[in-house]
Amino acid sequence: MTLKSRLAFLSVALIVWCANARAGAPQPFSDDLFLDWDGIRSALYDDGIDFRLGYVSETATNVQGGPEELWRYTDQWTFAATFDLQKLLGLNQAQFKITITDRDGQNLSAKLGTLQLVQEVYGRGQTWRWTQFFYDQKYLDGMIDWKIGRLTEGEDFAAFSCQFQNLTFCGAPPGNLVGNYWYNWPVSQWATRVKVSFAGFGYIQLGAFEVDPSYLLTRYAMDLGSPPGAAGVLVPFEVGWLPTFFSSLHGSYKFGGWYNSSKEPDVVDNTQGLPLAIAGGQPLMRHGAYGAYVNFQQQVSSPLDRTSKQGLSVFFNATYADRRTATLDNQFAAGLFYTGPLSFRPADEIGFAIGRTHVNSRVANVETLQNDLGLGPVGVQNSEWVGEVYYNLHAAPWLDVRPNIQYIRHPGGIDENTDDVIAGLKLAINF
Repeated sequence: MTLKSRLAFLSVALIVWCANARAGAPQPFSDDLFLDWDGIRSALYDDGIDFRLGYVSETATNVQGGPEELWRYTDQWTFAATFDLQKLLGLNQAQFKITITDRDGQNLSAKLGTLQLVQEVYGRGQTWRWTQFFYDQKYLDGMIDWKIGRLTEGEDFAAFSCQFQNLTFCGAPPGNLVGNYWYNWPVSQWATRVKVSFAGFGYIQLGAFEVDPSYLLTRYAMDLGSPPGAAGVLVPFEVGWLPTFFSSLHGSYKFGGWYNSSKEPDVVDNTQGLPLAIAGGQPLMRHGAYGAYVNFQQQVSSPLDRTSKQGLSVFFNATYADRRTATLDNQFAAGLFYTGPLSFRPADEIGFAIGRTHVNSRVANVETLQNDLGLGPVGVQNSEWVGEVYYNLHAAPWLDVRPNIQYIRHPGGIDENTDDVIAGLKLAINF
């Protein structure tokens, strides 16, 4: 039995054990975790060390579409520790965070040819990685927040949840379009970020991230240094408005953009200004790349009991990327989260979303030209549309079981491709 199989078996055994152990037993640690190791974690937490162990798995099968029906399973283990430096060293409003992740499994999208992964937790190499390693210092009672170290862009900029299983609706959307230089979780870079909060409004923040394709290589995944190949700096900027309507309906409205100072290849042209896919040669290198985004989420209903999390929230994400350098030049997603759909299951949740990922029309024009010249057949790409619905069974404070259905219209952005129907299951455990 492999190490991964043993860990999965151990996880199931622990779930069964804890379902009995927790009943009627006092819980000295936060109830969103179910292992306290005989009080060790509580003692560490009181001393300023918060250790977390998380597990997420995603299983998917193509009920319709693809060359054959397949089952694919992928997972991620997360090992994180946050050190309260005020308790440990007397440094006021300071903390240090370390996170290591391990991804494993197989990818169903590889057989479907989709633009976006149908299992978002797959990707960036099935390997162990340093995902976070940073110092966080607050000033002026938290008004100014400064982070420095190994960061991921999506934890601060264009941040969005990963409740859904399709990547279209998961994480910071810029990473879905320009992942060649915007590295979402679990890839981190040496970076810094400054955030300034304003009471009654929200915040503004600015970051600087080293752009280095070597961070994506497995050989450097556990290297805390700066690998060779640094090409420039990615500078994201974001303004966040955080209103509350009618005293209880909370909203988040983020407006952001970025500039990448490194040279990026043109998606179509060679150095002679001709289509690279037809004339060959070397790609034309562009100086810098840029983009912009909005991320909106608004609660539209809430219960009379303010301590309850029940209610309906809606969201809208839209991202635009530089058409000179981005093969995927825009994406939007819209949907809703409804917590407590059943009165006897107040912590369960329903999620529904639709989204579109668009292929740069410059790329599509060259694909059409290739067919006209008899160099095909080449599939002409336009837009991939995705819909997903899930039901999250909040089985315990530390356990979520989330079956889902995805419908993918024009996989790969090619109109002639058969639509995909994906049945999936996402499992999340906080140990």
